[in-house]
Amino acid sequence: MAWLSISPAGAQTIDARATAAYVTAAGDTLYEVAQRYLTDAGGWRALARLNHLSAPRRLPAGMTLRLPLAMLRRDATSASIVALSGLVTARWHGGPSGQGTAPAVPLLPGRTLGESDTITTGSDGFATLELDDGSYVSLVPNSRVVLSSLRKMALTGIEDHVIELQKGEVSNEVTHARQPGDRFEVRTPSIVAGVRGTRFRVNEMSSMTTVEVLDGTVAVGTSANTNANANANANANANANANATAADAARPSVPSQFVGAAQGSATPNGGAVGVPQPLLPAPTLLDPSKLQDGKTVTFSVAPAADAQGYRIQIARDADLLDLIRDARVTVPRASFADVPDGTYFVRVSSIDASGLEGLPRVYAFERRANELSASGSAHISGGSHEYRFAWRTSRVDPGARSRLVLSRYPDLHDPVVDAVDLTDNAFVVSDLPPGDYYWRVVSEQYDRGRFYETVGPVRTFTLAK
Repeated sequence: MAWLSISPAGAQTIDARATAAYVTAAGDTLYEVAQRYLTDAGGWRALARLNHLSAPRRLPAGMTLRLPLAMLRRDATSASIVALSGLVTARWHGGPSGQGTAPAVPLLPGRTLGESDTITTGSDGFATLELDDGSYVSLVPNSRVVLSSLRKMALTGIEDHVIELQKGEVSNEVTHARQPGDRFEVRTPSIVAGVRGTRFRVNEMSSMTTVEVLDGTVAVGTSANTNANANANANANANANANATAADAARPSVPSQFVGAAQGSATPNGGAVGVPQPLLPAPTLLDPSKLQDGKTVTFSVAPAADAQGYRIQIARDADLLDLIRDARVTVPRASFADVPDGTYFVRVSSIDASGLEGLPRVYAFERRANELSASGSAHISGGSHEYRFAWRTSRVDPGARSRLVLSRYPDLHDPVVDAVDLTDNAFVVSDLPPGDYYWRVVSEQYDRGRFYETVGPVRTFTLAK
């Protein structure tokens, strides 16, 4: 029986006549069933009336009872930390003694969070939470969320998850609904996005709130709609949104929008819900197979039509649950410092004129820092003009070899010198004719069966007559 629904504003509503079926076991009584599944053990009287039974006597095994959904107990669930990077703090609602609100403390891997707890990310902080149904909630730097509702309804297993985004951005990968009434909402001061089974982002900015849907469908409404419906729920369930007020309920209903896959919605804060519009296609990363061996990790994307900016993110996993870097840039290029060696994934996307982030594309890359610096100097020794080339690499490897290429042409074709398999970090060339020269050093290393090549920049010098 469909007893809960997600309104266009994302609010959960309960049919007061709806029930759930319970098949009795040997030894059950109405009182015991009420104590096990209802918010109040005294609800056995309502069960007796609804099922046309007398006092809380022993019930025969195999009997089907109808239990009012509005009276079913909602048990608290938890969220676990699956990925952390940088500074992330948490404020536990219960506090150390179970009373009041605890001070914010750094969040550590493996910790669990509960209903009404607050998570805040610093300027370098990333965090991903896993909810009890397998859904993921990911925060980027300078974000804060409150886990407003983490509940599961007794007997039915209906999930009720509400995430309050107070600032910043949250990305969500929501499992498909197992029950018709499962709910997952992200609320901001301006909008509420209600879904079951999709991937989407919500970004709360100073002037607007954006929702971007990667797959599935998201119902986006204003917070006025949400609070009005939440007031109606509060009459049926004591665990409903306690922050809804009579003033909220008196506000007029505001039209909502359904945002489908590859669409986004930009809603001005305090205004009507933005009309869905197509997201920009994913841009293309230039030179995706490049070994990231420089001092910084640098990515360039092909400039995209209609793009006003780009977003480039780095993660340790292909699903980008374990993010470590995030940059929004106005040019199709971004650099990241202090990225340790390892295998990573980079996600690139375009940003349109309305501030909506487009569809992403993910690439794998390897980070293996090996900064190469080189210099050259000329001198006269014994009447012979010599030019000495010297270089060094940041990665020390006794088995490394180098190659020096010297040419009269900028593209280094038809080289004057092409010295390979050099074990020293210096090379001297004698009796060069006057003129312009171009040269480059290449560092070559074998590491665990793989060949790595770090190519230095082309340098130039002039030998005068």
